[in-house]
Amino acid sequence: MRASFATTALCGAIAASAAALPPNSGLPILRPIEELVDELVDLTPFESGGFELISPQQAKADAEKPDHFDPFQVFWPHGHDHGHGHGGGGKAAGHKPGSTSQATGAPELASPATPTPTPAVVTPKKGCSGFRERKEWRNVPDADKLAFVNAIKCLMRNPSAGNYPGSKSRWEDLVSVHQQLTPKIHMVGQFLPWHRYYLSIFESILRQECSFNGTLPWWDETKDAGHFSTAPMFTDAYLGRAPVKTNDGRGTCVNSGLFKGTVLHIGPGSNFTDHCLSRAVDESLTSEVTMDFVKSCNAHANYTNMESCAEMGPHAYGHNGIGAVMGDVASSPGDPSFFLHHAFVDHNWRIWQNKDVENRLYQIGGFTTQGGNTPVTLDYVLTSNGLRPDVKVRDVMDTMGGYLCYAYDY
Repeated sequence: MRASFATTALCGAIAASAAALPPNSGLPILRPIEELVDELVDLTPFESGGFELISPQQAKADAEKPDHFDPFQVFWPHGHDHGHGHGGGGKAAGHKPGSTSQATGAPELASPATPTPTPAVVTPKKGCSGFRERKEWRNVPDADKLAFVNAIKCLMRNPSAGNYPGSKSRWEDLVSVHQQLTPKIHMVGQFLPWHRYYLSIFESILRQECSFNGTLPWWDETKDAGHFSTAPMFTDAYLGRAPVKTNDGRGTCVNSGLFKGTVLHIGPGSNFTDHCLSRAVDESLTSEVTMDFVKSCNAHANYTNMESCAEMGPHAYGHNGIGAVMGDVASSPGDPSFFLHHAFVDHNWRIWQNKDVENRLYQIGGFTTQGGNTPVTLDYVLTSNGLRPDVKVRDVMDTMGGYLCYAYDY
């Protein structure tokens, strides 16, 4: 069952000696940064807005069943005119489980035993200029890692562009947009395209406003399953440490390194409160972010089934596994690790697309609202509330289609 994101009256995000914020006051807790640095954090406000999970066992069982026919599945076979003037694309009429591709004659459904992901296609297409390769964090030169985190710090220093509720900086403009759009971009068919669009906006803002010349890294979380707290980006030199959840179930403010003393003002949930950048790693959750789980989700040939599994599977376990700020659906971009995590999610989608480019590159499905009945089409408009111009779903389906121009290193 898909979750809804009802507005919840939350108390202050910081426990320990913090006074509670009166419900719905809308006023921040104004406290010196030094008082926030070493505090433990009550996780209740973050976890009450956490991500819904599907178990790896359920994902595997679902992957072993034939995909159901989704009458709202939309796709254009690779090589056809993708869109310009064709409305929402063609429905996959007549394509039922076990049918064959009209273009290739090959079985349309994927085998449950999905092979190891192959390297992304790295030949830029016509109109794809400024090609960039997104490298897994371990493959990024140290100087480029430092440039990336310094660019994030730059966004945290730069003033808000305005008109973004709760934002105190350009960094929080990004967080605010995610918070305000939360019900429209989670547990819906456009979840994957919107977050792909959002990553591209983040990357472009880093380049244009903070002189970042590199490329957004991604994090292969399967390599750190069960050991997120010691993952290579969580060090003083980069994104700050990621302490495990305390024995009494609390999180810890990031209290050393470049992000020491970072105070956020957006969230948890729909609130605007002063709270530290905090983490509370739960390795029992991170241990589930495995290649087997990714393969189970990617075994689906039906976009809707794949997306649902990916969102409530590795994506959700990664968020809840890091915990605290990352564990709150609405305000999770306040933690810089959000963007490496979502690049991992995007990478997995791209691997799924690459496995059958003919039928999957422009395949979309699901509904535009939680529990709704309006199907997502290739002409569905993705918005960032003015951070960058709106685009259509079709514009971001191909990572090297022109609007986007990147691939992953493997």
